[in-house]
Amino acid sequence: MKVIFHDGHIEEHTFDDEVGRGALRHTAAHILAQAVKRLFPDTKLAIGPSIKDGFYYDFDKEGGFSQEDLDALEVEMKKITKENLKLERYTLPRAEALKLMKDMNEPYKIELINDLPEDEELSFFKQGEYVDLCAGPHVTYTSQVKAFKLTSVAGAYWRGSEKNKMLTRIYGTAFTSKADLEEYLQRLEEAKKRDHRKIGKEMKLFMLSEEGPGFPFMLPNGMIIKNELIDYWRKLHTREGYVEVQTPMILNRHLWETSGHWDHYKENMYTTVIDDTDFAIKPMNCPGGMLVYKSEPRSYRDLPLRIGELGLVHRHEKSGELHGLMRVRCFTQDDAHIFMTEDQITDEIKGVVRLIDEVYSLFGFKYAVELSTMPEDHMGELKDWEHATDALKQALEEMNLPYTINEGDGAFYGPKIDFHIEDSLGRTWQCGTIQLDFQLPMKFEAEYIGADGQKHRPIMIHRVVYGSIERFMGVLIEHYAGKFPTWLAPEQVRVLPITDRNNDYTDRIIEALKARGIRCTADKRAEKTGYKVREAQVSRIPYMLVIGDREQEEGSVAVRRRDHTDTTTMALDEFVSMVAEEIKLKK
Repeated sequence: MKVIFHDGHIEEHTFDDEVGRGALRHTAAHILAQAVKRLFPDTKLAIGPSIKDGFYYDFDKEGGFSQEDLDALEVEMKKITKENLKLERYTLPRAEALKLMKDMNEPYKIELINDLPEDEELSFFKQGEYVDLCAGPHVTYTSQVKAFKLTSVAGAYWRGSEKNKMLTRIYGTAFTSKADLEEYLQRLEEAKKRDHRKIGKEMKLFMLSEEGPGFPFMLPNGMIIKNELIDYWRKLHTREGYVEVQTPMILNRHLWETSGHWDHYKENMYTTVIDDTDFAIKPMNCPGGMLVYKSEPRSYRDLPLRIGELGLVHRHEKSGELHGLMRVRCFTQDDAHIFMTEDQITDEIKGVVRLIDEVYSLFGFKYAVELSTMPEDHMGELKDWEHATDALKQALEEMNLPYTINEGDGAFYGPKIDFHIEDSLGRTWQCGTIQLDFQLPMKFEAEYIGADGQKHRPIMIHRVVYGSIERFMGVLIEHYAGKFPTWLAPEQVRVLPITDRNNDYTDRIIEALKARGIRCTADKRAEKTGYKVREAQVSRIPYMLVIGDREQEEGSVAVRRRDHTDTTTMALDEFVSMVAEEIKLKK
């Protein structure tokens, strides 16, 4: 397909590459806006970009849009694609551009023009009677948008500010073929079934309350999963030579000024006043980790020093961006800070990458790696940033790990490596990160005595594996659709006696299972066995043991696995050993 760019030049691209995909979906957004103006001409246009899985357009329309409106818009969009309208780019001087938008009664476009620099070229794209202020890119004809679907409607503040008017955002997606669209919509339906908020409620894992928006309550079953993840994390880090600390949740303003957070991150921090002094609830663990490092003299013989912390952090997120466990205001970060000499950088980064790979492989995640470079809002000198970025590149290249560059998206204190895991539906989530920091040790005047007897500045790595344990749980819930591997399942075995005369044997089974640390319950209700089996399946329990007179006489159990319809008879001891081994090996 041919793609028109901001400067008017045209290139050939395919839907498989990011440019072609974005151009097609951006054009779909314009087709949507054109349909809206045809059917609801009084509607005011805001913005309509392509996004990762599709596109959206924000509109100012009294009363918003109903499902019937969306259906009508899809019909009109199909007409526009069949009209095979040519997309044409042209530019206008600022005065003419403002007059055009005023004549079209588009106040949001006028505001956008007024906020652009005086020397900015103002480009427009036209298709038929529809004209939009836009930088592109777009495909050349509306007929190239062969398959599309409007997927949802949401509220969105103009320009993302709660001080501005709430607009109506229509989301959609577009493909070059109907088959690809159908496949995507099926994945969307599967994702709805796997929604961690729905499954979390069904399995009693966590709850959300209006008394604490963005502050999830972890319920007993959820705490089992969280603690299993933490226990695994602790064993792994003990093996890798980390020590664990805990730093205070509230620290004074001076600390956050020293770290740079007060200047660069204050809008996301919760603050308070204690004894006439400003304090902040920590949004990150690293400044506290610096104080731990400085609590005693350090020698080059102490390095690398790997300090881990499961720290509870609080960050102010906008209410409209909160989403279950995925976007919260309070979460547990599985942090670690590694202090090292300059010649230890590459080996330490490699060690962290290997650890992250081991964890993600356990859960069945594939992942992609992204290297993010210096942002505009940063601390420190360019030479330090270049040195840190080169060190990260060197480690990745020595490990033959493919990566992409994300220009300008590093942390304000250093470049970083981000790990994007892919779940069972092909969706990606950013979880693990490795950040190389020359700045914080300098700001905190951290030192160690080198082999030459002189004082030196350590280098610091910030890294997480899960990222946020709560968010990682949300990803796991959707990845497994709640069917956790046995070692993680809140309830691992449910025993189902057929009659009351099997209850004593059931108690002996429960006792044998608990003796091996296996989480189990017995369902002794006077219900039909089929009903109890179905209920256990809905609860996503890995193993069900059906116990009748024959099993009681033989000292055996009839084993039914979560996703199987058949049963297998085993000796009780054999079953207990099998499950205990499965849990131990985290199969």
